[in-house]
Amino acid sequence: MALNTEQLYDQNAGFWSRTKPTSISDFTGRPAVFDLCGDVRGQRVLDLGCGEGYCTREMARRGARTTIGIDLSGAMIEQARKREQSHPLGIEYRRGDATSLELGETRFDLVLAVFVFSYMTTSEMERAFSQIRRVLADGGRFVFAVPHPGLPFMREQRPPFYFDTRGDGYFSGLDRRYEGQIDCVEGPSLPVHLVHKPLECYFDALARTGFDRMPLVRELRVLAAHLAERPDVFAPIADLPLHLAFRLDV
Repeated sequence: MALNTEQLYDQNAGFWSRTKPTSISDFTGRPAVFDLCGDVRGQRVLDLGCGEGYCTREMARRGARTTIGIDLSGAMIEQARKREQSHPLGIEYRRGDATSLELGETRFDLVLAVFVFSYMTTSEMERAFSQIRRVLADGGRFVFAVPHPGLPFMREQRPPFYFDTRGDGYFSGLDRRYEGQIDCVEGPSLPVHLVHKPLECYFDALARTGFDRMPLVRELRVLAAHLAERPDVFAPIADLPLHLAFRLDV
């Protein structure tokens, strides 16, 4: 039986723990997402689906005044708390669900969600967007990234980054879950899941949950610097849309 999201990350939490970029998406995805976050100095930041805290720590190091990380996996939160205890940055980590946030009256200048919504169905994602809109302060921003919806249907399913669509089509695969894998430049490959949603689903869900401004959208990919440093890792996925990043200002 396939593992659900919580089980997947509980079982693999130790493999995700890192202090430097290791997975392919640490190179091709997260740096561009951090750029979209802009200047976070003195701001209140919420990192949803924080995992073991890789992105949360980056926000704290960039000067966020308040930084909270929330994740569904208890094992990932335990990893994050251990790192905070040994190298304190003033981060608070909580176990929780992005579709029903329990944050009281707290409002945030930035909500960050990196590769979270790829684990949700369309209706679950819409509930999460609604929660995020509720906790965003006036003038705040919402930045998130997902695997590019087109990627699984554009190439043969093989390492270093893939999802096995089992022959389904781009539209017929709506809300179906696919198993996948992302490689690391160092260490073992990491199992990942994708609940597929065509591109229009993201725009529709945002519009229905009160994000009424046109988002800034970036298609993230292998860059020349990645190829120069590790052609063995990045050449097989060069010139492909790997991730999709959004920034919404409210």
